[in-house]
Amino acid sequence: MTDAEWQVMRAALPIPAWLQGQGGRPEGYCHRAMLDAVRYVVDNGVKWVNLPCDFPPYRRVHAFARRWQITGLLAQLHDRLGDKVRKQEGRSPDPTAAIVDSQSVRAASNVPRSTSGWDGGKKAGGRKRHLLVDCLGLFLAVAVTVANVQDRDAAVPLLERLRKLYFSIRLVWADGAYASAVVDWAR
Repeated sequence: MTDAEWQVMRAALPIPAWLQGQGGRPEGYCHRAMLDAVRYVVDNGVKWVNLPCDFPPYRRVHAFARRWQITGLLAQLHDRLGDKVRKQEGRSPDPTAAIVDSQSVRAASNVPRSTSGWDGGKKAGGRKRHLLVDCLGLFLAVAVTVANVQDRDAAVPLLERLRKLYFSIRLVWADGAYASAVVDWAR
């Protein structure tokens, strides 16, 4: 991560309890190095054990990422950075409109049949990502299902989650796959 990116990230990170005089032990590795390592794993799709030796030990990086995921700190960081992007674009931090769509993704041959399906419309076997994004393309909510789940069936739980996370949403754009009962339900 560049120095400019780190300055933005650093401002969005929570302050550790030990720096606020609330006890606890200082962390053994710099947050910048840990976040760089997590980004490397995500960007390159490598296993944790294959993390290059330039980074902290993979077990420590994995424990760091897992702890932040469980405590919700990664979600908070995502939301804070999204708010910052919306403000830079001259928009309110709270989105008022969203776009919903899905994408079928082919599954690898070692993916169990119980977690993959067949999307007849796209002639693809695997899973389906159901995405809700704001007008800038920033993720608001995501659901992953087997590929044979229809868009309209996955939309209701996804929209319910969106409503809990972003009460300011007043408009959702969707294509024809979401027509019928979903529109009535949303009203």
